Amino acid sequence: MKMTERAQQLVRTRTPFVQATVVRAQQPTSAHAGDEAILLQDGTIEGFVGGQCAQNSVRKAALGALQSHESVLLRVLPDGDLHFPEAPGAAVVVNPCLSGGALEIFLEPQIPAPLVGICGATPIADALANACELVGFGVRRGVAEFDSMESLADTTAVVIASHGGPEAAMIRVALDAGVGYVGLVASRIRGASILDELELTDAERTRVRTPVGLPIGAKTSGEIAVSIVAEVIQAVRKGGLVVTPRGANVAVEVLDPVCGMTVTVGPDTPHLIIDDVDYWFCSSGCRASFAATKTGS
Repeated sequence: MKMTERAQQLVRTRTPFVQATVVRAQQPTSAHAGDEAILLQDGTIEGFVGGQCAQNSVRKAALGALQSHESVLLRVLPDGDLHFPEAPGAAVVVNPCLSGGALEIFLEPQIPAPLVGICGATPIADALANACELVGFGVRRGVAEFDSMESLADTTAVVIASHGGPEAAMIRVALDAGVGYVGLVASRIRGASILDELELTDAERTRVRTPVGLPIGAKTSGEIAVSIVAEVIQAVRKGGLVVTPRGANVAVEVLDPVCGMTVTVGPDTPHLIIDDVDYWFCSSGCRASFAATKTGS
């Protein structure tokens, strides 16, 4: 499968990843300019951007890019080679494992767009779905009106635009599922009455918006939808609302017992088990050295 096809597949399944592209390779290196790889948050590398020593540095930097949501130009240099200074948007890693050469790799994190769950089959709900798609948000319509926490997995915001029905129960489910933004389309009086029957804590109350949307004087279904989308954008960009990706195992970091290098553990990380103790290494060379020391061979 080509990298572009794999990337599209990951975007469809809302799986965060980093697209890595080699933009410069100074010999001797095993990678070449134009080589590509996809790095997942469990440390998996799909593709090729360098040998085992370079991969460890790239893996660690990619996980950092996923956390910061910022692209970075990574310069991987052998020990003692400091031709490139640190600069905004660029990071230098000195890797003593490299035998020579240098790599510059562009790491671009791909974070899922906010996913908005919409309850109801009303004109406002329809207009909101269209507005969300216009700004690039994912949309999940409430087939079963989100009657379980599982139905809200990885949902960033929930908007209840049903104009009736089990609204209080839907709010309760969304809050229990950890959704950070819960909006109820209702008048101020009706909305307050629904929230009163829920007996929310102060922390829960701050996550519920009713009337929902920024106060722009919206009247029509389309205008109300715009005000709601604007409020979700504000919550994400300025309010710290977290865009929750699909759950996945996250890589861990350990120290190579031979060279002392920090190793980000992935499926292909060199590994040994001795006396029921796990050891991970930056390269097969360190693994062989450690095995020889332990076994005396």
